[in-house]
Amino acid sequence: MSSIKSFLATTAVVLTLPLAACSQETTATDALPKEQIETIVRDYILNNPKIVIEAINKYQSIRQAEANAKKRDVLTSMSSSLKNNPNDPVIGNPDGDLTVVEFFDYRCGYCKKVFPDVQKLIKSDGNIRYVMKEFPILGPQSVYASRAAQAVWLHQSDKYHAFHTAMMLNRGGLGKGKVMDLAKNSGVDIDALKDQMDDPIIQKTFDATVEQAKALGISGTPAFIFGNDIAPGAISLASMIDMTVAARKKANKKDSN
Repeated sequence: MSSIKSFLATTAVVLTLPLAACSQETTATDALPKEQIETIVRDYILNNPKIVIEAINKYQSIRQAEANAKKRDVLTSMSSSLKNNPNDPVIGNPDGDLTVVEFFDYRCGYCKKVFPDVQKLIKSDGNIRYVMKEFPILGPQSVYASRAAQAVWLHQSDKYHAFHTAMMLNRGGLGKGKVMDLAKNSGVDIDALKDQMDDPIIQKTFDATVEQAKALGISGTPAFIFGNDIAPGAISLASMIDMTVAARKKANKKDSN
């Protein structure tokens, strides 16, 4: 609301400029007083309210374009750390020609909703390197589940995908007992896991992910990154495919220049 008020104030000033310019072409005694100019501007806006809506929409569009450009610049500058941290789980084709990044939470209903589509995308394409950003923002159960998954990736990586899938398909809470049951059923050595969850690398990885999310303006899950484009929210499989195609085209164009 404050930005809109600020914009309206700016609009009023801009609208007075032509009148002020006109007055400068006359003698000083003919100049309109400030109060009269403000009245004219106010009456014009009241009689033509649509121009305010049009101006606000244009203003917001410009601000959004600036924000998107800033995000792309940030993405470019942090591309390597974002996509190539060895502590981040990777599924799909580790040698794929396109890296897709997902920020997710095991207790996020929308993450679970798009999970089947993510798997379809990875399976149907076959050339996507898919980076999983454990981003536990929905409470202690989320943190515990992500800590367990991160530990499995670091120390029992061959079991990660099965464990990750089991937790994404789970409905209901993810208390400690449930997480360990899902891990055991996924072939994880849970006795070793309990010790491995204390690995300090896990917290460092979480902290790095939080800083990346903050820099990119990501505050919720899921959030996807295809190339240098961010897609927040539970996007459809069709959108995922479109963004995959677009990201590859941009990458090929860049390589050809």
